[in-house]
Amino acid sequence: MEGAEGKRLTRRNTITRPDHWKSFRKDALILHEASFNKGTAFTLRERDALGIRGLLPAVVESIETQVSRSLLHLRSFSKPIEKFIYLQSLKERNETLFYRLAVTHLEEIMPIVYTPTVGEACEKFGLNFRASEGMYLSPLEKGIVRKVLDNWPVEKVDIIVVTDGSRILGLGDLGANGMGIPIGKLSLYVAAAGFHPGRTLPVMLDMGTDNQKLLNDPLYLGTKTHRIPDEEYYAFVDEFLMAVKDKWPKCLVQFEDFSNNHCFSLLEMYRNKLLCFNDDIQGTGAVVASGFVNAVKLAKKKLSDQRLVFLGAGSAGIGVADSIVAMMVADGATPEEARKRFWFVDSLGLVTNNRGDKLAHHKVPYARADCATQIKDLLDVVKYVKPTALVGLAGVTGGEFTEAVIREVAALNEQPIIFALSNPTTKAECTAHDAYVFSDGRCIYASGSPFEPVEHNGKTYYPGQGNNMYIFPGLGFGAVLADAQRVTDGMISAASLALASTVTEEEISAGRVYPKIDRIRSISAIVAKAVIEKAFEEGVAQVDRPSDILAAVQEAMYYPEYLELKDS
Repeated sequence: MEGAEGKRLTRRNTITRPDHWKSFRKDALILHEASFNKGTAFTLRERDALGIRGLLPAVVESIETQVSRSLLHLRSFSKPIEKFIYLQSLKERNETLFYRLAVTHLEEIMPIVYTPTVGEACEKFGLNFRASEGMYLSPLEKGIVRKVLDNWPVEKVDIIVVTDGSRILGLGDLGANGMGIPIGKLSLYVAAAGFHPGRTLPVMLDMGTDNQKLLNDPLYLGTKTHRIPDEEYYAFVDEFLMAVKDKWPKCLVQFEDFSNNHCFSLLEMYRNKLLCFNDDIQGTGAVVASGFVNAVKLAKKKLSDQRLVFLGAGSAGIGVADSIVAMMVADGATPEEARKRFWFVDSLGLVTNNRGDKLAHHKVPYARADCATQIKDLLDVVKYVKPTALVGLAGVTGGEFTEAVIREVAALNEQPIIFALSNPTTKAECTAHDAYVFSDGRCIYASGSPFEPVEHNGKTYYPGQGNNMYIFPGLGFGAVLADAQRVTDGMISAASLALASTVTEEEISAGRVYPKIDRIRSISAIVAKAVIEKAFEEGVAQVDRPSDILAAVQEAMYYPEYLELKDS
């Protein structure tokens, strides 16, 4: 779509450097350039033109044959971390083939490149480091961040995923090892939504780590100091974000896995200064709210009648509650009335405004004023509140939704809603098996990491996975394509409702609250369409409105296919 200033939604399937074939003529280095390497798919004419005849086996293969071989190789490994390393090495030598494999077999590839395997990959990041990917910025670059960004070899960047490694999944402070998260997340942005891989950039803001194990590890690759004070921290983040805005003013920045003491403030400080969002707060909130809408529909109850107990009052938990509150408000409730439907439990017990501790700013709106006694145990909270739903986002040890807790909430509800969302799998508040068995097969269940279907009393149950991948790829793609001035709450709510609408009646009747992951590209297109429509409605889009937004989104999606050598 062409705008008054020549701004348009453009196809992402184009190469980053249009003259790359000329630059590689008679140069065997193309076989080591992942963005352009085709391996055995180079035709004989291309091999002659590029001076690589004799450097490859004689056969000329299609990308489909290469995918088949790669899939067989992948499946030959028994351990997920081995599969992760293989896929990383594939991406390092042939980017197009890696993404073709990911797009065509995403349901199998996604748990390897992201949750749950990426957690182990981060813990072993230093041990398995093979090649640089992305940018690492530390206080050593203070005052020269803008200059250092010029070292990135690509002229245009559409999206940056940035972390400081301070709260990686449910694993805590992993410092520079957390770089595995932005890398994995951007792989999903490409595979699920169609961002061009050459226009993505993972960034690690290495501010040190308070993980003593890492500081003592001779193979740790990050800055071996404790985390810097807040004054220096915020100044450095500001320098980085303003440098990004100066170099790539239309780039979307996604904050990822920042600790609770920084994530809320960073989002509030910058959400109106540049195109950005926090996936842990807003993405998690949107995807869980979407699944919750379908869970309530499945339970044949009203959203406004729900009573929710949350285990975990961090960025993810508050983000989820805020998203559900927004939906309740859309149904006619006031924000105050909606928040009264929530009870939060943190490490000290039920969050109240009279328990004696100073509450973090983000917990205050949900602190209860109607509880005369202090309740610390989750089971006691369930007995006191009598909830319709349990939502777990604590990310502590896993297993907090015990048999007693599940049976209690099941005794209170015909179809209790149980969302055990902490990642990775070992941190889940309960397994799918336990949720279905302890609720006698009556619960509506979703988790953060995937679980296999459960057989119980002759019936098969299909657990939903409240994975942010349902939201963030389409949300990000829509925001970038619209050249939005900012990511608004309305755009995020639109993404959530659009996701909910993609669950078919057949899927809902089977007990699913999320669609099948193998439809992720079409889902992302629908989410992006809704985001763009809302951007136009709210006046933050900076391109002309196309006649068919969905078709424009689909046309703009990158699809991994080899480029042919053109005669010059």
